[in-house]
Amino acid sequence: MHRYDPARQRLALGLAGLAGLVDATGFVVAGGYFTSFMSGNTTRMGVELVERPALALAPLGLIGCFLAGVIAGAMVGRRMRGRHKPVLLGLVAALLGAGTGLLATGFPVPFLGASAMAMGLANNIFARDGEVTVGVTYMTGALVRFGQGVAARMVGEPLPSTRGYGILWSALALGAATGGALCLAAPLWAASLAALAALALLAFARKL
Repeated sequence: MHRYDPARQRLALGLAGLAGLVDATGFVVAGGYFTSFMSGNTTRMGVELVERPALALAPLGLIGCFLAGVIAGAMVGRRMRGRHKPVLLGLVAALLGAGTGLLATGFPVPFLGASAMAMGLANNIFARDGEVTVGVTYMTGALVRFGQGVAARMVGEPLPSTRGYGILWSALALGAATGGALCLAAPLWAASLAALAALALLAFARKL
């Protein structure tokens, strides 16, 4: 995070919030599976392979869609170096919009697949030389960096490289809380907000 200027840091925070919103919506629609948190899906897949093998197809499918999005996003990033952010955000917005339409017409499974693919794409928005520089849909690493920063400050040796990661985690948590609150009324509301938020982030990225 510290390597980027304030505008790009705000974009990263917005993407983390979007990921939390999408993940919470997918969690409700899928009945306990995730559209951006693949570690959780992997754990559930492992448990269900032993207990109820047929149910393992659900997290496996979401992992496959997410991975397809990561691969596609990496290819776009390599082909459009320096201008990949708005292109990828456009694809994310298109997938989330299409997913919202599918959910509205009674197709929750394709909605979940489109959401997971969108989150896979989103992880390539902050990438350099084919490698992710800021993970915007998974926060274990961010919490580790935040904790390391707290420890460094406690001993009087602050680490500038750890700044911003606590706020990044908070953005995802806030997005998830927003998604959860909207899902109490209707998951479609949360899905619609996610699509609109992606469009807003696209407009912001175009100004960078």
